[in-house]
Amino acid sequence: MEPSIETLENTVYMKFDHKQYSNETLIELYKNLLRPRMIEEKMLILLRQGKVGKWFSGIGQEAISVGATMAMKGDEYILPMHRNLGVFTSRNIPLERLVAQWQGKMSGFTKGRDRSFHFGTQEHKIVGMISHLGPQLALADGISLADRIENRFRATLVFTGEGATSEGDFHEALNVASVWNLPVIFIIENNGYGLSTPTSEQYKCESLVDRAKGYGMEGIKIDGNNVLEVYDTIRRIADEIRYTPRPVLIECMTFRMRGHEEASGTKYVPKELFEEWRSKDPVLNFENHLLQQGVITLDYIGELKIRNKIEIDNAIDMAFSEVDIVADTETEVADMYAPVKEEPIEPLSELKSEKRYLDAISDAMRQAMQRHSNLVIMGQDVAEYGGAFKITQGFVEEFGKARVRNTPICESAIVGAGFGLSINGYKAIVEMQFADFVTCGFNQIVNNLAKSHYRWGQKADVVVRMPTGAGTGAGPFHSQSNEAWFVKTPGLKVVYPAFPSDAKGLLAASIEDPNPVIFFEHKYLYRGITEEIHDDYYTTPIGKARLVKEGDEISIITYGLGVHWALDYLKEHPEISADVLDLRTLLPWDVEAVTETVKKNGKVLILHEDTLCCGIGAEISAYIAEHLFNYLDSPVMRCASLDTAIPMNKALEDNFMAKARLDESIKKLLSY
Repeated sequence: MEPSIETLENTVYMKFDHKQYSNETLIELYKNLLRPRMIEEKMLILLRQGKVGKWFSGIGQEAISVGATMAMKGDEYILPMHRNLGVFTSRNIPLERLVAQWQGKMSGFTKGRDRSFHFGTQEHKIVGMISHLGPQLALADGISLADRIENRFRATLVFTGEGATSEGDFHEALNVASVWNLPVIFIIENNGYGLSTPTSEQYKCESLVDRAKGYGMEGIKIDGNNVLEVYDTIRRIADEIRYTPRPVLIECMTFRMRGHEEASGTKYVPKELFEEWRSKDPVLNFENHLLQQGVITLDYIGELKIRNKIEIDNAIDMAFSEVDIVADTETEVADMYAPVKEEPIEPLSELKSEKRYLDAISDAMRQAMQRHSNLVIMGQDVAEYGGAFKITQGFVEEFGKARVRNTPICESAIVGAGFGLSINGYKAIVEMQFADFVTCGFNQIVNNLAKSHYRWGQKADVVVRMPTGAGTGAGPFHSQSNEAWFVKTPGLKVVYPAFPSDAKGLLAASIEDPNPVIFFEHKYLYRGITEEIHDDYYTTPIGKARLVKEGDEISIITYGLGVHWALDYLKEHPEISADVLDLRTLLPWDVEAVTETVKKNGKVLILHEDTLCCGIGAEISAYIAEHLFNYLDSPVMRCASLDTAIPMNKALEDNFMAKARLDESIKKLLSY
């Protein structure tokens, strides 16, 4: 038999300090405490009846959610977790929509695409979690950063559990907030257990709040079951940091009176802990206190419970009676991305200048910064130093350090902060110093940025710049071609230009696009290629390939440095007549352009610098074999780099690269 909350026989086991708060405030706190408790009790009944599939209970922890939410202003963002039903109810979200969300109905916040509290709502300024726990902390940094740049005197509140404080995302987010003096309140709900693992097996420090010193921030430890202590502490801190921006870490001591989720049970918890914490029940203690103080009466409680019960029953009836979702494939695919304006931006004049690939990228960013006052560039050494490749040199002098920001070495937090900026009305460019380092921010990209619009309609207006590729003897940690990691992720767009004109136009288009874009820039091309390009700002459509050379024997489909390998080879072999199709965009790739060249020539070579196994060439080859087989005069052939890591030594690197096998591949194709 699982322990449950029982009546405390009118006894109060904690001290409540009313301070200056009126009876109206005390009653509002009580109403907001009671409501999620009654909702949860009803949900547990439905769970036992098999009418609800899963439930993460916050019983025993309501004072943190309610006190914290009521302490914040209505236009300030809150980022809750599993057990923060009180955040949603205290922000007055219609209960029928919450129940519909839990039941996977269309009127929920994710249209049946996600469950529980994995959603956000701009209307109520709530941003829900993803299951990876820690990543939402960095979102709070970005949200707060937008407020600071706009001189809005707001605080941001973000929750985490004691378990997630072991994640790197916790460290990164707190460090960034402290370095940038962001007005973020980080709340740790320390309920004693990460699923079944007690705190004694999670961390060694005496109190998690002690970690605040390491980040140079204030840390406060409070009784998380005392709603007045929570409310008063957070209200005071929020009032301070709105006008004296800085982050604060608050550890709220509490206890989880039920399992991590109901199926996991509580057998791993000593019974004496339940006895201890049952006496500290946040709802019943506060209720008994208000009764003793004459603030409320038993009649009032009875009437309030009746009203709550009617509201809860009505909301459940409404949500349960809603028709089940009928899947529509077209809608599902379309909702993966935020809508984009189809019209490209044309240059205002015909003035052109000779520009290197690197200069074209710099041009696009500078002009985009001039065009969009809400655009922020972030990355390691991008400010005064100008970035590892000097692409942002001079930007900080023109746009200021608020918008051109050096970052600590913490890719996950900076990508997450970029998403937070987007949530709060900004655009972000995040520079990876090298594309290889994106692994440290991978989760934020593939699980947060990529899925946000599909899940709850929130655009992720972030461009991640990726200096990529080999040919410079930089070895296995600075030379990888890792574009294939991202083309498998719906919700992302993956762009890879080969020429300065495309680099400028496609980067501008990526910045204009409200969706997350992974923008690859080949390091070997930065100073190795020039082209006459428009001086003015313009965009080149994402998703459209470019036929850079025409021929009638074979078709070479490629991108990035591969385009130049193909052109150089054909220049050395004028007897070969070939189409060279530069994909330019890898997700979505241009099916129409590929189809056209395949139908025309019937012999196809797919060339890329990436390794052979599961590169983008495999997908395109499979498409051609499945849909264009009747037009082929030979098997589709691929020319790619070796399936090894990239070596540093030049002879080994040259052997690794696809270029080493290009002559053999073309001859084999021609002779088939």
